[in-house]
Amino acid sequence: MDNAIAVITARGGSKRIPRKNIKEFCGKPIMEYSIQAALGAGIFDEVMVSTDDSEIADIARRAGASVPFMRSEKMANDYATTADVLAEVLEQYEKVGKQFALICCIYPTAPFVTAEKIKKAGETLLQSDADTLIPVVRYSFPPQRALLIRDGFVSYQYPQYALTRSQDLEPIYHDCGQFYFCRMEPFLSSRSLVCGKTLPYIIPEEEVQDIDTIADWHLAELKYECLKRLGRV
Repeated sequence: MDNAIAVITARGGSKRIPRKNIKEFCGKPIMEYSIQAALGAGIFDEVMVSTDDSEIADIARRAGASVPFMRSEKMANDYATTADVLAEVLEQYEKVGKQFALICCIYPTAPFVTAEKIKKAGETLLQSDADTLIPVVRYSFPPQRALLIRDGFVSYQYPQYALTRSQDLEPIYHDCGQFYFCRMEPFLSSRSLVCGKTLPYIIPEEEVQDIDTIADWHLAELKYECLKRLGRV
């Protein structure tokens, strides 16, 4: 895979879980799982961490990633989007004469991402005419059967599906929030991680976990230990 870069986005600030991106997860800083997956995939010319935090930078380098420059203060606030951060990274590389044809953004709190998934996802995108690829997971319960509570009473949000069997409803998916593959030109022109023709990379529900609270964190560790025993991570 020519001219490909993996960017792990790991700023220092975290409101709900302090130092979240380097908090120990099943024996090591959680960010290391993302770095090791990217390095192990063997498809990137560069595996780098974008951060504004010197401690995170040190941990990233020890794990084998590069941190050729620090993230700007503007890109380290609560309002900078992931796409903004990636654009800044690419601009910095361009200043030193480095350009890439493919970018993979990997979140630092994605311990279920493996080298095999990253490699397969990248190859799938390159073998297609799509612009981007994102991991998705099927909703465990059909959203078409959603309920609303209004004035203290329950009603169907979509009454037309009230009597439809769950197995007869079209499956609906959501973004796993783990990684994103983009061809460079569509990303730069749209400044979006989901742009143009986007391929899905379907992930099993047990390999997906939002980590926004301490309860989420503990649940993710339990899932990880179970998957590890099964040889799936």
